[in-house]
Amino acid sequence: MNSLWFFEDTNLFKVLCPHKFKAYKKDHDFDAYKKKDYIYFTEDSANKVYLIEKGKVKVGYYSEDGKEVVKAILSKGQLFGEKAILGELKRDEFAQSIDNSTSICPISVDTMHDLMRDNQTFSFKVYKFIGFKFKKLERRLQLLMFKDTKTRLLDFLDELCADYGYDCPKTGDHVIKHPYTQKDIASLIGTSRPTLNILINELKEAKILDFNRNEIRMYKRIA
Repeated sequence: MNSLWFFEDTNLFKVLCPHKFKAYKKDHDFDAYKKKDYIYFTEDSANKVYLIEKGKVKVGYYSEDGKEVVKAILSKGQLFGEKAILGELKRDEFAQSIDNSTSICPISVDTMHDLMRDNQTFSFKVYKFIGFKFKKLERRLQLLMFKDTKTRLLDFLDELCADYGYDCPKTGDHVIKHPYTQKDIASLIGTSRPTLNILINELKEAKILDFNRNEIRMYKRIA
């Protein structure tokens, strides 16, 4: 399986949701999704962007031979479908809930354009986010094309350290509180779960990390 991962270092929901703007609040609703529900399919009209209030969403597409390609797994505060802002007319990917209590804030492209036109700071943040996302996506492609699985995992852990980590005041270990399951991580670095388990066990034996469902504790710096 080929995959891409990316992270956002801010909760965009706090910045972009129309509920934060008085003129749009009363006419704005949230949409609820269960696990495996689709938010949109490939070739659907691209007339909205979406913010995650809670839950998790998988974004991807299917290759010519029918294999699922996972581009990202997103969680609370993150944005997807943003290419509609730039003029995309039809989706070139799917978005699917992978949590039983996903809540999505849909925003029409017209509303986004109104907000961006009326608020220069808001507009700057949107374009900055899109540029940041494209740069990360490009770097992920390079890693997946030219790096082996262990290197991809180490790079993934390094990014988790930056995005979700903090230093434990008692031990000095770098502790990462993250939203991903092992299945998520395997998908995002383009490998199988058994292979991921082998690599994690190797890193445990080397006293580099300890790994459980919601926390990774790094004993050594990942270069």
